[in-house]
Amino acid sequence: MSLTKGITLEEEMKRNPQLKLSDMQSLREWCEKQPHLPKIEDSFLALFLHSNYYQMEPTKNKIENYYTIRTLLQEEFCNQDPLKEKGLQQIFKTSFVSPLNGLTKDGCKMIFSSLLDSDPSSYDWIYSFKYATMSMDIHLLMDGTTDGTIFILDASKFSFGHVRRLNLLAMKKYMYYVQEAAPVRLKAVHIINALPAMELFISLIKPFVKKELIDIIHFHSSLGTLSEYIPVDALPNETGGKAGSMHKLAEIQVKKLGEFREWFLLDESTRRVNEALRISKSKTTNDLFGTEGNFRKLDID
Repeated sequence: MSLTKGITLEEEMKRNPQLKLSDMQSLREWCEKQPHLPKIEDSFLALFLHSNYYQMEPTKNKIENYYTIRTLLQEEFCNQDPLKEKGLQQIFKTSFVSPLNGLTKDGCKMIFSSLLDSDPSSYDWIYSFKYATMSMDIHLLMDGTTDGTIFILDASKFSFGHVRRLNLLAMKKYMYYVQEAAPVRLKAVHIINALPAMELFISLIKPFVKKELIDIIHFHSSLGTLSEYIPVDALPNETGGKAGSMHKLAEIQVKKLGEFREWFLLDESTRRVNEALRISKSKTTNDLFGTEGNFRKLDID
């Protein structure tokens, strides 16, 4: 079991002068009046407040969304055992998601994602979402708040075969989680080495993406334009950086997820909503995402 301690509330308060004990207390009291919610650690309450710029009502909405979505979306947020779950073992071999070292000049954390294997038949979208979320969970637990989060996607191995395997309903659910529930300040998405398949992918998911997020997606044809936003040395060697080989960095990340195995198992068993205790009407996936029958697998020629 990993007993690595995450960031503390005291550390967060030193880092964020806007984080007030009175707000924390008021948020704790509100949580206690929501019997369906699990017990939430102070460091996570601080993350929710920070990600909503210390506005109380949006913070409450995000907490509600975060725990409800992670409870209802069982495919995405169950079976998170990094050492035993076969689907995770497979996605660890075919893709890579990890925070990069350092920050941008604006104080943002960089999260890098790439495929390690270009064969679409070895790729599973649900497990790729799971891998990304688990990597983000550990980053938030250990690093706490940052001024923002930037995603960098290396699309060099992404093809029409990957787009054909896309489950639009799963993507709609995941984009809802990213935009309405994840306790981060998402500042930009930078896509490098994009082929036409990535442009098709973006056009397909546009209906599920708010305009504010579409506006911060940037395509880069060279590291020159990317270097205006991030220190490119922080990237893996294969993409022009100096951080080490992608496969080596992927090994380190997978090992780290394994060290947090107990945290993931506990998350799955205790940090979930109890719909039977919800004061208002119970929520279902249909309430959040509409009827599943409206979605079909893609048919791309």
